[in-house]
Amino acid sequence: MTVSESVVITGHLIDSGVLSRILDDISEYGGDYAINRFDVGKLSTDTSTAEITVSTDDDESLQRLLMRLQTRGVNQVDPGEAEVSVADRDGVFPDGFYSTTNLETRVRLRGTWLDVDNPEMDCGLIVEMDGDTPTRVYTLPMSDVRVGMHVVCGAAGIKVTPPVVDKESESFGFMESDVSSEKPQAVLVRQVADGMREAKAAGKKVLWVGGPGVVHTGAAPAMVAMVNADFVDVLFAGNALATHDIESSLFGTSLGVDLAAGHGVEHGHEHHIRALNTIRKEGSIKAAVESGTLTSGIMHALVTHEKQFVLVGSVRDDGPLPDVYTDVIEGQRAMRGQLKDVGFCLMVATMLHSVATGNILPASIPLVCVDINPATVTKLADRGSSQARGIVTDVGLFLEQLAQELVPGYRRA
Repeated sequence: MTVSESVVITGHLIDSGVLSRILDDISEYGGDYAINRFDVGKLSTDTSTAEITVSTDDDESLQRLLMRLQTRGVNQVDPGEAEVSVADRDGVFPDGFYSTTNLETRVRLRGTWLDVDNPEMDCGLIVEMDGDTPTRVYTLPMSDVRVGMHVVCGAAGIKVTPPVVDKESESFGFMESDVSSEKPQAVLVRQVADGMREAKAAGKKVLWVGGPGVVHTGAAPAMVAMVNADFVDVLFAGNALATHDIESSLFGTSLGVDLAAGHGVEHGHEHHIRALNTIRKEGSIKAAVESGTLTSGIMHALVTHEKQFVLVGSVRDDGPLPDVYTDVIEGQRAMRGQLKDVGFCLMVATMLHSVATGNILPASIPLVCVDINPATVTKLADRGSSQARGIVTDVGLFLEQLAQELVPGYRRA
């Protein structure tokens, strides 16, 4: 005996390959399907709609499958009402909890649809109650759930809405493929710059996620110029980017290599640890700026312009800098706290922080990842950030060109 549910999806199902991925998901989850209706758009700009009946051997498997399909933008034809259970342990969701996507989400409770605050993948849905009346639904990571919280369970009563893809637009949705390495870089840079300008014009913030390659490639001056021009509102990074940026400011080197001459210098291997010690002596990066110890570089510019940064460390770190979060859960919370009003995200030269940020960003936020390694720019999409677009190129050259596009009169000193 099997259980089944009818689901529907609308979008560019054929040319995007999403329909084939949906059918693959059904097979991988041990289910079966029957396509009841498939209305195919006639023009390349037209959307298609598919209605499919999916079936599994038991209800638990069906619920898991329905949650998986919602990551593709698939909804139940008749979603019904959401079910809610009460958490009975801190840090543990009830069995059968709804595992969230990063898509715009709505939940139906007692006949009313409520929008989910801060959509984020791989979380639970928490319902706030005023007596017996649901008033708010929001995502919450597992580590933060507490006894007594009302948690949505199962896939019933939930609808997701994928971002609209405008095939005729020349703005953010500029690439026909997820990763680009052979398209004219000047065009790609211009389109990224346009996305940043659009975000700022809409009153939104531009979030940067950076790795130490920004400094190693000599692109720090370009990034400083963009901070000064108000195109960097928030920076997510690790200990390394900040440390080597400060090393560059204090000693003119990055990992002991003279950035002007391109070769190692005597005792240069000590510079990063001496830079760390200098800032630790000051107490913080901001204190070092205020005392006049730190007078240039990316971190100096961020502090000077009162921009926000969140540095989250790893087991590899020397020092670390006093501003670095060494508790990763606290670091995640700090990152989430800076996502309000973000309208564009640019990730450069960092795989781990890019994936971490992609995991907490709503799918509605345009996201571009730039790296010389193709694996870095494809991993985001593999991990569920379907809105991610990748550019495979040298980060230093890319940031130089981006600064020239965004900052009138910018020229590398």
